[in-house]
Amino acid sequence: MGAVVDLHLHTTASDGRLSPTELVRLVAQNGLKVVSISDHDTTEGLAEVYQAAQEFPDLRIIPGIELSTDIPSDEIHILGYFIQYDDPEFQETLRRFRAGRLERGRLMVEKLATLGIYVDWERVREIAGDGSVGRPHIALAMVEQGYIKEPRDAFVEYLGRNGLAYVEREKVTPAEAVKLLARVGGVAVLAHPAQFVDLDATVLELKAAGLMGMEVYYAQYSRETVQRLAGVSARHGLIPCGGSDYHGLGNTGEPLPGALGPPMATVERLEEAARKLARAVR
Repeated sequence: MGAVVDLHLHTTASDGRLSPTELVRLVAQNGLKVVSISDHDTTEGLAEVYQAAQEFPDLRIIPGIELSTDIPSDEIHILGYFIQYDDPEFQETLRRFRAGRLERGRLMVEKLATLGIYVDWERVREIAGDGSVGRPHIALAMVEQGYIKEPRDAFVEYLGRNGLAYVEREKVTPAEAVKLLARVGGVAVLAHPAQFVDLDATVLELKAAGLMGMEVYYAQYSRETVQRLAGVSARHGLIPCGGSDYHGLGNTGEPLPGALGPPMATVERLEEAARKLARAVR
């Protein structure tokens, strides 16, 4: 039996391929009880998510987001749960982030052309639809044109941080993201942390800024990695979170919602942390 909690899911509001309604129906069909929609730099899909979830009274939705942040030679993603996402100042910050994504995407398409890879920018925007433009949309356009077989292939040579067509965009630091989330009552969680060489040092630095959790039960990790991360999380008193990081991009072996997730006790700990933050921001 799969997990009943999945705290890392994406829709067409950012770079997922299922609409909010389609994703809600899929997670309900897969037997999930608590999920968080954590689109990149946007909460635009949440209204539709809550509307669709009315069909499934046993399904609980936690409002979430995933913010991209910058460190030298790498980036760190920070998830936020139980965010008061209708905050006007918060939404203005997100609009600025999305504008940066749009311009970065256009420049990456131009850079690809200098490498002999011709992708139509308008087609990238069509693939993104009303969602926040991201690198996966460029990767999907590259698949359509026959340059690569799967979207993930684009990141290895071209679109990843050290890729030939990579372009920077405006980002905050990880500590700034943690504080931004806390200001709107969001419980900040370190996303997919296994790649960090000195994870303990990263965690200590972000805990000082207010980090409360980290992903442990991440569906793309091996059992050994999950066990190692569980030890790090426990050692630093962090809430062990996780989920599928489902996008529906069509990559071989992509985990479905509910493939792996944290226990219900994680949800209870996140709730308690959110209550404390809510009292602090009032």
